[in-house]
Amino acid sequence: MNAVTPLPQTGYGANAVRTARDAEYDVISRVTRLLRQSDRECRSAEAIMAVHKNNELWTLLATDLAAPGNRLSDELKAGLLSLAAFSIRHGHRVLAGEVSTDALIEVNMSILKGLRGEVQ
Repeated sequence: MNAVTPLPQTGYGANAVRTARDAEYDVISRVTRLLRQSDRECRSAEAIMAVHKNNELWTLLATDLAAPGNRLSDELKAGLLSLAAFSIRHGHRVLAGEVSTDALIEVNMSILKGLRGEVQ
């Protein structure tokens, strides 16, 4: 995702600028929180909404990864596109009542760790 959102001024009056990585982290974190706070078997409206938001997120990420201007390495793009395909397929299986949201949460948490620099 290539959006840059300015933050409000800090106490010292300096303008801080959010990076695309910061924005990606925030969005993935919010969607993951929705998944974690809803029932894992997707029996509630909140859980269905959370899985739907996760599918939308991964669709947007895949679109950005496939864009000609994306400067990530081909190897990284391929790996992330594979995760996107898995997450979307798994999300559909969750909505069909076949599996839980656990794998979706695990994938998102791994991405969050990567965005924080915690993964090699």
